[in-house]
Amino acid sequence: MTISPDDPRIETALARMRQGAQERAAVLGPAPAPWQPIWKRPRKPLTKAEKKKRLHLQRQRLQRAGRRRFFTGQSRRPRPRRNRIGSAASRRDARALSRLRHSSAWLW
Repeated sequence: MTISPDDPRIETALARMRQGAQERAAVLGPAPAPWQPIWKRPRKPLTKAEKKKRLHLQRQRLQRAGRRRFFTGQSRRPRPRRNRIGSAASRRDARALSRLRHSSAWLW
């Protein structure tokens, strides 16, 4: 059995449902803000002290990184000079070994 859309029973049921929804909304109070992932939430502004502290730590971190970068460059700077005796032979051996390593030849 189908009910015609103009049936007054449908209208009264709908009105009661809407009224119940309004009563529940009034009891529950205002709806909380919809959930958002943390990266989309508005940021809470930092105080001046917090901002200074954060910048101080960032500056320290960057300075330490710069020092590390500088000293690693320094440690590599005085490179050992190639001694002329035996260097050509060792280079030749290394070249041959690398060719063997990269080739598909088997060593029996």
